[in-house]
Amino acid sequence: MNIMIINGPNLNLLGRREPEIYGSNSFEAYLDELRKKMPDVNIDYYQSNIEGELINKMQEVGFTYDGIVLNAGAYTHTSIALQDCIRSLKAPVVEVHISNVHKREEFRHKSMISCACLGVICGFGLDSYRLAIEGIIFNS
Repeated sequence: MNIMIINGPNLNLLGRREPEIYGSNSFEAYLDELRKKMPDVNIDYYQSNIEGELINKMQEVGFTYDGIVLNAGAYTHTSIALQDCIRSLKAPVVEVHISNVHKREEFRHKSMISCACLGVICGFGLDSYRLAIEGIIFNS
């Protein structure tokens, strides 16, 4: 099984950015642990701060991979373009958030991409990514 994890803006700063919300581990360190926990799954990773690059990557893998785990960061709340992209793909997409966005600012409560995704996982820290991959595996 081939899964692509795609992280959006500012997620390259995990481990340094607001550790009280996002924790103190870098994503790269977590990714190493995740790959060890799921040796039968090929997990690729991509991060960009640029909306169009996220769309390009999803279009590149969305017809050949078994699933995409997407943490679109702040684009979650603003991007119809990401929603349109997700709808066009063959691969299922699971929306992920490290924090529980519903316990945060009001503007974070509305997702523009949830309606196009297989499911949404939020609030379980970095482990949200593992849960998303398991959701793709069990729904394929």
